[in-house]
Amino acid sequence: MGGWFRKEIKTVADLKGLKMRIPGIGGDVMARLGVVPQALPANEIAPALERGLIDAAEFVGPYDDEKLGLYKVAKHYYYPAFWEGGAEVCLMINASQWDKLPKLYQEAVESAAAEAHVKMQALYDAKNPIALKSLIANGVKLHPFPRDLLRAASKVAFELYEEEAAKNPAFKKLYEPWKKFREQQYEWFSIAELSFASFAASGK
Repeated sequence: MGGWFRKEIKTVADLKGLKMRIPGIGGDVMARLGVVPQALPANEIAPALERGLIDAAEFVGPYDDEKLGLYKVAKHYYYPAFWEGGAEVCLMINASQWDKLPKLYQEAVESAAAEAHVKMQALYDAKNPIALKSLIANGVKLHPFPRDLLRAASKVAFELYEEEAAKNPAFKKLYEPWKKFREQQYEWFSIAELSFASFAASGK
């Protein structure tokens, strides 16, 4: 989800000077749109919103956001989170230590990691719809981000990626095949998943 805002966001201009809890690359993108990114741990988000120290915040999604009580201090809930398209679990292991493991152990770790990822995503898919209904029942106003904002965010995001790729060989090594794969996937999804999901969600 795109986060919680104390006031409604109707245009890109509404972001200028807005203090938002949003870390990482999402914060870098939002900064290019005029936002002032803030880094806060989870337990400080709701108090900061309530006291007006920040104007907006993103965390995870309905299930986790409801537990933090963010709906009590900011009623405008936006989607989608263009900086975080889906849930993911990461496991990092030192390469030299990994190479020392027996093949069977490597396969066990890979299987456990894959299972953890699939289970986590399935649990969120099951819990988020229920939590979202609960949030709306508690007076939350659900909004899509304005299209012009999404277009502007996409533009500055890819400018940021290209700039980083030009100066960071490690980033470029990941970025270029990712970009190509992303384009291929969108071509496929527009034919398969998107058309089916649009039909199914319409209820007709």
